Order: sequence, then structure tokens, then C-alpha cells
Amino acid sequence: MTEFEQEVQERLQRIGQHDDLITASQAFMLESILPKYSYNFFWQGRPIIQYPQDMIAMQELIWSIKPDLIIETGIVHGGSLIFSASMLTLLDYCEAAEQGNTLDPARPKRQVIGIDIDIRAHNRAAIEAHPMANRINLIEGSSVDLEIIAQVQAITDGYERILVCLDSNHTHDHVLAELQAYAPLVSRGSYCVVFDTNIEDVPADLFPDRPWGPGNNPKTAVHQYLKDHPEFEIDKQIDHKLLISVAPDGYLRRVADNH
Repeated sequence: MTEFEQEVQERLQRIGQHDDLITASQAFMLESILPKYSYNFFWQGRPIIQYPQDMIAMQELIWSIKPDLIIETGIVHGGSLIFSASMLTLLDYCEAAEQGNTLDPARPKRQVIGIDIDIRAHNRAAIEAHPMANRINLIEGSSVDLEIIAQVQAITDGYERILVCLDSNHTHDHVLAELQAYAPLVSRGSYCVVFDTNIEDVPADLFPDRPWGPGNNPKTAVHQYLKDHPEFEIDKQIDHKLLISVAPDGYLRRVADNH
């Protein structure tokens, strides 16, 4: 660890105890939900519907982990898939440059799987027309359907470093089922990132037309899953770093093999 990296670790520890800063960040998160702040960002031309802080966190994780495969549930406009594919492209080019090799863009090494129960035709067309499309494998169907799970598991054969992002149906039962299906695919040292855990921390009336809310959401599923899965732990340093995030307690690092 470099001197600067040590300084960062010390700052994050202090930030985690900075009550006024934490309160201010929570206030911003609450006020930004109804105006749909996160709906205003694009990645390489596609809406990504994420907070920029979480996008930066994912960039740091991908660079650090250097995954061969990223599995994402929830596609919508495809911005997150494009983001992941572009990060993997950078990894391939950097590795090729370090090794003095020439990269063949027509045969990409690293891949992204995107799963959604309903891939709208216009979104599919835009994703498939994007320059990153040859890295993306679209799968339409419920992420917790046994046939879909088996299809994804079959694709993972031969991949050594796998990163998982869960961002589809946000009910407790659905996310818990996703964790049970896809978290075991995460390689040691990598992450299962569960988005929208912040639903637990906001007033119930913010989601009057949704089946999820406080007490029934991704964070409750995460805490339930972790009770029986000590091979994962919440990376609190990421929470302290971001402060503004839709995924508090949602960055799960795999620290051991299956128990």
C-alpha cells in the first residue's frame, strides 16, 4: 500500500465517524429521489440510471478485481451493461499493451451477461447496435427462474474472476433468491453488488405504487443472506467513501470460499 493509499484509508475511517457529513449526505439522498436525479446520466450514449458516486465505485472495483465476467440483473436502457463492457474493454487493452500484444476487438476476452424479464425492443436494438455489443450477452427472462439460472451457470464455466450486480425487482424475496442463485458464482476477492438497498432508509410513502419499501427491500435481503453466508462481508469503506449511494450495505465482498 502506498503512502497516499494509506492516507485514503485513514480519511475514510474519519469520514465514517463524521456525523454532520453523514447527515448531510442522507438529506441529499432523500431530497434527490423524487426529482429523479439518477435518471439524468448517460454512459456512452445510453441512460444508466445510477448515481455518479456508484459509477465511480464500480469503476474502482472493476479495475481492482479485473473480472473476466460481469453478471447483471436488470437492464432497462442498457447503460450499465455498456458501462461494464467498456470497463472490460479498457482492461483488455491495458493488459495487451503491458504484454506487448495486439488485441483483436472482434474476439473480446471479457464478457458481460445482462438478464431482464422484459427487454424492450427499442432498448435491445440500441444495445445491439452499440460498439460494445460484442461483449454483451442478453438473456430475457426472470433472473430467479431455474432455467435462466442454469443458463447463466453454464456460461460461467471457464471464467475465473466473476463480479455480480443485482438491480432488478427490489422486493426482499426476489433479491434474496437472486443472492442465493448468483452470489455463489462470485469469485473470492470479488463482489456481489446489491443496488437500491437505500429503500430501507427512506419513508414508505416514496414508493406508493411499488411492492417494495421499508422492511421489504434489497437491504433486508442482504442482511438475511449474510446471516448464513459468512463468506461475504459488507465493505463499509465503500459506504464511507461514497456517502451518496443507492447501495449502502450493498457492496458485498467475498472473503472466503463456500462455508
